Amino acid sequence: MLSSSLKTALSGRELLDCPVLNKGNAFDRRERDLFGLHGLLPASVATLAEQADLARARLAALPDNFARHIALREIQDRNETLFYAIIDEALEAWLPIIYTPAIGRACREFSHIWTRPRGLFLSYAEHRGRIAEILASPQFDDVRVIVASDGGSILGIGDQGANGMGIPIGKLSLYTACGGLDPARALPILLDVGTDNETLLADPEYIGWRHARVRGADYEAFIAEFVQAVNTRWPNIALHWEDLSGADALRILRRYRGEMCTYNDDIQGTAGVTAGALLAAIKAGGAPLDAQKIVIFGAGGAGCGIADLLAQMMVAGGMTEQEAARRFFMVDINGLVREGMPGVTEGQQPFAQPADVAAGWRVDDAAHITLAEVMAHVHPTMLIGTSGQGGPFAPVEYAGRLRPVDQINNSYVFPGVGLAVVAGGITRMTDGMFLAAAHALAELSPAAGAADPTTAPLLPPVSELRLVATAVARAVIAQGQKEGVAPQAAPHEVETALRDAVWTARYRPYEKA
Repeated sequence: MLSSSLKTALSGRELLDCPVLNKGNAFDRRERDLFGLHGLLPASVATLAEQADLARARLAALPDNFARHIALREIQDRNETLFYAIIDEALEAWLPIIYTPAIGRACREFSHIWTRPRGLFLSYAEHRGRIAEILASPQFDDVRVIVASDGGSILGIGDQGANGMGIPIGKLSLYTACGGLDPARALPILLDVGTDNETLLADPEYIGWRHARVRGADYEAFIAEFVQAVNTRWPNIALHWEDLSGADALRILRRYRGEMCTYNDDIQGTAGVTAGALLAAIKAGGAPLDAQKIVIFGAGGAGCGIADLLAQMMVAGGMTEQEAARRFFMVDINGLVREGMPGVTEGQQPFAQPADVAAGWRVDDAAHITLAEVMAHVHPTMLIGTSGQGGPFAPVEYAGRLRPVDQINNSYVFPGVGLAVVAGGITRMTDGMFLAAAHALAELSPAAGAADPTTAPLLPPVSELRLVATAVARAVIAQGQKEGVAPQAAPHEVETALRDAVWTARYRPYEKA
């Protein structure tokens, strides 16, 4: 028996129906004898490379990327190894198909394209008081990373209810494709607390609970039951929150981050990759940290998370908290966020500018100061867009040259965070770890060593995301050891753990358990 073989007690149809073990017609003759597969498969024995080439050809023949997204998900539900072998060959080309932007439409139409169960749908109506029982199933024994959402604020399309399951599935696909997470250790969870989306409630094919979204104390109790059940079942798991509504996201993060290894990618992951881009720009000759004036367009959870982490970086560089906070100009639906304005959220409050900050500015409406007016008077060194409105920024002409606007994707950070949890035994996720991730990302910036940094991208190419994930994981583990939330280990032990934790898309020989 080869040392790299896997043992399984499954056989026959059960083995073929298990996506993390199924090889399709790549099961060899020995395995077909051993696991009772004769007659269930055609005669020819294929290799993984042959299967992947055939699948890519079929995908290329489809009419558009949404059709390819659906087909890839169907492949993933049959054969996880084949799914990742397909996209590993050209990650940069497949990423927009398996995640953004295709995932937005996939969530809107999730009920119409859903064919096979994946992950867990935990319903407020049916599963209150039973979550621990459901999670106790032995099929989840190996889980190390959970992505959970309640579908409350999906990308830029809002409340999608149970259709939001497309996001946890998609995010975990990136954990594997970009960070090497073993698919058997990944669990997507949708907390179905209803929806206020009238289109979904009227759709006869909607797969979720047909009820207005639960809020207040009932919602908090359901979340508390879920978190306690997860923490009891898996004390050292990474619980990643995704696409909760803004107010819920910040409150839940603050409530539970001291109790377990949990983080919110919309808040902390977005902040980490943005901080990495800023540090890369500074390394490439941009304005130093203490000279930064930052305008953030979109003052929700992501915008506030970015401001909070960048402000911590400024304080670490010698500023006072008040000095750092005054470097941020946040613009939301009500204009420039200022002290005393109605509707200022808890996350916005530390960065609200003084009420009289615009005294002397030429503005059309003193009660609603627009982004253009802020830009004209502040002259920021950095503009960050975190608005829920779609449409990336077009290239900008500056100094006679057309310059692209960097698109900052969280996949530069969160796959490395998950790898750090699995390999490094991290028990809590801190802001210091996301700052460490930002510094690791900045060290890999192509702009930092370019002859003309103004023409080079701030972040590495998507094709290098596996390399990025390992660098981020290494930095996060080191920071965790420094803060006492990860076990001490020698550098060579960390490197061994990182190598052992990384899963690759290959078929291993199977033996009977």
